[in-house]
Amino acid sequence: MNLNTTDAAQVDSDQLTEIAIAYYQDGATQEEISQRFGMSRAKVGRLLRRARDEGVVEITVKYHPVFSEKLEQQLIDRFQLKRALIALDQPDEEAQRQQVASLVSSYLAATLTDDMVVAVGQGRNIAAIASHVGVVPHRHCRFVCGIGGTHRSGNAINADHICRQLAKKYDGISETLYAPAYVADIRVKDAFMQNSTVKETLDRARRADLALVGVGDMNENSHMVKMGWFTPQEIVEARIRKGVVGDIAGYDFFDSQGKRSDTMMSDRVIGLSMEELRHIPTVVVTAAENSKALALLGALRSGVVDVLATSVSNALTILNLDQQIK
Repeated sequence: MNLNTTDAAQVDSDQLTEIAIAYYQDGATQEEISQRFGMSRAKVGRLLRRARDEGVVEITVKYHPVFSEKLEQQLIDRFQLKRALIALDQPDEEAQRQQVASLVSSYLAATLTDDMVVAVGQGRNIAAIASHVGVVPHRHCRFVCGIGGTHRSGNAINADHICRQLAKKYDGISETLYAPAYVADIRVKDAFMQNSTVKETLDRARRADLALVGVGDMNENSHMVKMGWFTPQEIVEARIRKGVVGDIAGYDFFDSQGKRSDTMMSDRVIGLSMEELRHIPTVVVTAAENSKALALLGALRSGVVDVLATSVSNALTILNLDQQIK
């Protein structure tokens, strides 16, 4: 008899799918469906709700650009930003990254002027901006690495590689930071920071007119873990014990209130700190991944961010989280 119960459940599941297809795909009315399946309209309505609840049906809203503009203004007002660049949601992560990169590229084309200095961070989102295909005006800017370099497996998202691409794109010049991004011992970091060549480049980055950086989330599979900078255990410990939600520019870690957190991961990175970024007139922070909404909220609350570039989904989540997390 157990078999009959299972069969009944299977028939019900199949029927649920049939009804969902009839309504959402074929355009049948609830009245037509009730007649076809011999059930009341009320039951059809309940089954359609169940189809949504159980994931048989997924509804995706494609937002109009005007909706993005309203979100942008809400973010500007809420976090005292100069600009918010909100890209419509895309079907996959790479497409989303490219869409956000397109908005940032347009912003840079309209903002950069000759002889400006741009401090450049690392990561996939910043790399996507540099590699974005499009016609941009020549701007004889200096693109300066705001963080050291990584080993060859990270070449494509290295600050130096990105600087070179941006310089080529805008007909400017690039400046390398001749130091590793990460060191295991703070004494090694101190030695690099005292080196005259490293110091000169970082001083120039500190005096930049604009900074272009990313935000990381506290994910055990993050870029920093894959590169061997930090262990998954260190990431988890910082997240659980210190309340760390993200990092800005790969350097400083902060909590959901935007306050810098001291962890065992601190003082290992050679680059611009959160406080140094704060003194740069325009800091553009970009993150396309939906996993980074909480990290972006912390970054926005830090007061470092002047221009935010992200997706509609992230923008909505940030605004909601800002109401919930006080």
